[in-house]
Amino acid sequence: MPSSRTISEAQFRDLYDQQLRAEAEVVDAPEVVRIGPLWAATFPRRGRGFVTYQQIAPQTDLEGLVSDVVRHFAADDRVDHVEWKTRGHDQLPMLAEVLCRHGFVLEETETVMVGPVEAAIRAEAQLPEDHRLELAGSAASIREAEALAGRVFGDSPERSAQRADELVARWEQEADSFEMWLVRGPGGDVVCSGRVDFVDGTDFAGLWGGACDEDHRGRGLYRALTAARARSAQRRGKRYLQSDCTEYSRPILERAGLVAITTTTPAVWREGLPIGEYASGSAVTSL
Repeated sequence: MPSSRTISEAQFRDLYDQQLRAEAEVVDAPEVVRIGPLWAATFPRRGRGFVTYQQIAPQTDLEGLVSDVVRHFAADDRVDHVEWKTRGHDQLPMLAEVLCRHGFVLEETETVMVGPVEAAIRAEAQLPEDHRLELAGSAASIREAEALAGRVFGDSPERSAQRADELVARWEQEADSFEMWLVRGPGGDVVCSGRVDFVDGTDFAGLWGGACDEDHRGRGLYRALTAARARSAQRRGKRYLQSDCTEYSRPILERAGLVAITTTTPAVWREGLPIGEYASGSAVTSL
């Protein structure tokens, strides 16, 4: 394993492909099946399907594969939307076209960032005196943090509450699998929050859901939050951090020592859209 001080972007990308793709992405899913080279996860409470993979051979019949996925989820009344996670460095130039032909819609592209925990800790910013950083230690504080994220990202109150319910349930059942960190402002309200997931069997911790209230940006809150999560990751023996980020958080993560290694573009299919003209028999294997 190369030193975290000397590792290159290409080496980070290789580690990402080896450790963080496919099975590692669906460990929290209640149900997972294999469809050819794919991992297809179902989250019934969210009405969500999720599709990922480590690699798809260039000679694969993409039309048939995508058709099998849509047929699998379209037959499940609990699922009303499906995300197929694509990566920009995969050698699959026709995949986006095939997905769109089968009713998927490409959403905003995000940048996949990776970097050593030490760099994020070194980049820590000093919080303003009237703000305080804390680890969420109750269901109520997790709900506060998720409510802030919902407001920042424009989620509906119902969607935000649903996500909070899932995180609280996960915290009650698997408290060691993640931590929620938050920053409270002068009045005690949560003004910045973010989660760190500890990915079992890997050298990585994932940074997810980072959000900061618009009125409190530019004051070092997100960098302090990132450093706190990096320290937790380091205590758990993790060497690297990974995050899928928007154009707004990318500069902050770059200052924290993370580098861009690829992009990811969600392709989303929603219930009621056409299944597609290339439907074929399903080839699903339960896990």
